[in-house]
Amino acid sequence: MGASVPPGADPGRPTGSAIDETPPHGPDALPRTAFADRVDAALLKLGGALSWIWLLLLAVIVLNVVLRYVFGEGRVEFEEIQWHLYAIGFLGSLSLAVVTDDHVRVDVVHERLSPRHKAWIELYGTLLLLGPFLTLVLVNALPFVAAAWRSGEISQAPGGLPLRWAIKAVLPLAFALLALAALARLTRVTALLFGIPAPRPAATRADASPPEPR
Repeated sequence: MGASVPPGADPGRPTGSAIDETPPHGPDALPRTAFADRVDAALLKLGGALSWIWLLLLAVIVLNVVLRYVFGEGRVEFEEIQWHLYAIGFLGSLSLAVVTDDHVRVDVVHERLSPRHKAWIELYGTLLLLGPFLTLVLVNALPFVAAAWRSGEISQAPGGLPLRWAIKAVLPLAFALLALAALARLTRVTALLFGIPAPRPAATRADASPPEPR
């Protein structure tokens, strides 16, 4: 006989001694899929690497403050590095927010709905709102970066940073990762609603840990 599922529990999530190797997606987690597991794992690693940017940003800010108010020497390039680091950290974290389901939800009715109703909202929201928005940004961001690269655009401030196209390229890259994260989450939604793709079974502790020596 199959294991029973407690009332109110999501059948796509493990219970009891089972563990899930992928990050949770809120209290009503969606089923796992092979594609989503791979994408989520990669984006979580990227998010962990990007988290060091905030420490670097803090160091640059402190250094710039010390130079300005202790030595009386302000550096324009340090100020621009601050903006660039913040842009990279913020934009790079957008896809991570989708993976961990930590983005802001303004629908007060959402928490009262069943998992399937939430999945339908997620499906239509992704296809009708998020998808067109991502397409609009990507279509316009690529020429935006290309124009900066062709013109060799640099900072207009004296002593500013060169290669302005490099920081502008973070915009389409970040939104491409956001689109990838949204697609991975969409596979979880369709797995719950339609069984396509087939949900992955939850990993058990026995499967996740090596056998003990005899």
